[in-house]
Amino acid sequence: MALLHATWRAARDLAGQGAPVLPVHALHVHHGLSRFADDWRDHCARQCERWRAEGADLHFHVRHLGLQPQAGESLEALAREGRYRALADMARGAGCRVVLLAHHRDDQAETFLLQALRGAGAAGLAAMPRAIEREGLRWLRPWLARPRAEIEAYVAAHRIAHVEDDSNADPRHARNRLRLQVMPALREAFPQAPLALADAAARMQDAAECLGALADLDLAAVRDLDGRTLQAGPLAALSPARRRNLLRHWLAGAGPGGGVP
Repeated sequence: MALLHATWRAARDLAGQGAPVLPVHALHVHHGLSRFADDWRDHCARQCERWRAEGADLHFHVRHLGLQPQAGESLEALAREGRYRALADMARGAGCRVVLLAHHRDDQAETFLLQALRGAGAAGLAAMPRAIEREGLRWLRPWLARPRAEIEAYVAAHRIAHVEDDSNADPRHARNRLRLQVMPALREAFPQAPLALADAAARMQDAAECLGALADLDLAAVRDLDGRTLQAGPLAALSPARRRNLLRHWLAGAGPGGGVP
């Protein structure tokens, strides 16, 4: 809600200075997982109406998800995938080219730790990118370097009505356990922990980009003429670390024409 408020006010101020009017579209995903989901949707719709009365060129969109997790399937992963698909569909339908997400520095620190605990490599430890192009849309996280405390102060200063998701207190979810049990103790022992972890994620983003570029170079040297198989000799000539890096890249299909047959 803070990001939406800041965005429409910035668009209004730019228009007041003679810039073209930038309509703002609020995209709400109704997951249908909480008994309060209808209340959250209605809250967002009412808030957008109030801000329109204050002069916001603001449009509200909602998409309902019919999530049906299968046995053994991660509900968190299913909801995340469905949420991003819905956001992309709504954005394109509204004629948007940019989607803003409100993740902050504390979120980034948590993501880095979760990925580390799952044994992720550089790509996973890179956590969330500040900007990325995907499926014709530019996804931006303008507050990724901002601590949660600054956002809370903004909400208080502007008296922005918001909703706390009750599931955030459920320790069955890994991120909640980390946020509720681990991060407070980590901050007490190391007050700069969120900043340090977010900085580490930024360095991993650089490392992942460099590893990808190296894998592209190695792939060009070892790929067979058919473009879909690798030559054993040149592959064996690489160091073990470079072989592992190349194979991860190739198996993920990240290289030009890459991927497994």
